[in-house]
Amino acid sequence: MTKPSLNTHVAPLVQDLIDSADALRVGVSKGSLGETLIDCGVDSVGGLEAGRRLAEICLAGLGVVSFETTSTSDKWPFLITVHTSQPVLACLGSQYAGWSLSGKDADGKDFYMLGSGPGRAMGSSEPLFKELDYRDKADTATLVLEADNPPPAALVEDVAKACGLPPEKLNFLFAPTSSLAGSVQVAGRSLEVALHKAHELHFPLENIVDGMATVPVPPPVPGFVEAMGRTNDAIIYGGRAQLYVEGDEAAAKKLAEELPSKNSKDYGKPFAEIFASVKGDFYQIDPMLFSPAKVTVTCLSSGKSFEGGAIDDAVLDRSFS
Repeated sequence: MTKPSLNTHVAPLVQDLIDSADALRVGVSKGSLGETLIDCGVDSVGGLEAGRRLAEICLAGLGVVSFETTSTSDKWPFLITVHTSQPVLACLGSQYAGWSLSGKDADGKDFYMLGSGPGRAMGSSEPLFKELDYRDKADTATLVLEADNPPPAALVEDVAKACGLPPEKLNFLFAPTSSLAGSVQVAGRSLEVALHKAHELHFPLENIVDGMATVPVPPPVPGFVEAMGRTNDAIIYGGRAQLYVEGDEAAAKKLAEELPSKNSKDYGKPFAEIFASVKGDFYQIDPMLFSPAKVTVTCLSSGKSFEGGAIDDAVLDRSFS
């Protein structure tokens, strides 16, 4: 089956966001090299809807992100739900923040940003794309940055060169995690986190046919560490994913048992506390922690479903309150 061009597919969503900028309280401008800058939460207010659209753009327009509600008696009843019929391409080929961008800006200061979105499939040298057997070609490229400032010109130049496009054909969307839009965009990675964990567990990606996931909407909070903590906790302690897979029942059952976050040695405390305990060294945290709290895996060949993990309301309350 022919795979779609991620950057071509997402272009109408980016244009729609630009056209609705005033209504969504999003700022649109041109950078010094002619690149399009879309501020969803730094100098612009943005909001939940801007974050929802930002999350769909991260998925290259191949997924649907929606706000839903559980029982209104629940303490955190509002949810961000993600679904895509192209889970591997949309989540790992686009949404995953895998493009490491670093260098020095015009003032000689170091910068470091992680890029997500469909532009990765054009310019990033991540080995993952060889595994996915996918590279994109398009007239424009779109990147999403979890950042509290627009990309410096040096970064824009690097991305343009890597993508083989002039800077004026690049779109950069950005918002800090502490903003309303940023918190939705990051928490909206619940399905991507499940796919990434499945990949780390060496489950055949080609056997993942469809998927959806949902998390409670994390309340924004000032400060990067606290905001990062809440968005991670939404997934680690409050997230639920459903994967539909091909293959035998044994493999589906094993995935359901191994994928939930509770299997990590670092499970059990709000993420901000875990981060502090390793003195801010992200790479000292057990990577197996980054996965949804509860998982259901349905084996399509038999119709049997397997569950693993559980929602942890107590830790979620400690984080969100």
